[in-house]
Amino acid sequence: MKTDLNIPDADGFYEALTRAHDGLDESGSHVFLASLALLLANQIGDQAILLDCIRAARESVAGVPSTQPQEVNP
Repeated sequence: MKTDLNIPDADGFYEALTRAHDGLDESGSHVFLASLALLLANQIGDQAILLDCIRAARESVAGVPSTQPQEVNP
């Protein structure tokens, strides 16, 4: 999992991300972020990296380590 900045125009990306919420209520913003996360996850496509990202994001919000997400086999 990459943790160093890897976006060429990080400020431009952040601006586009925040503007994408314009006109959305809180619920719409949550749906937008979930949709974006799923689209980006599909682009990444590596289950191990995705699970690491889930854990890291959870820890950044909760401030404490989360349990490792379990891989689901179809």
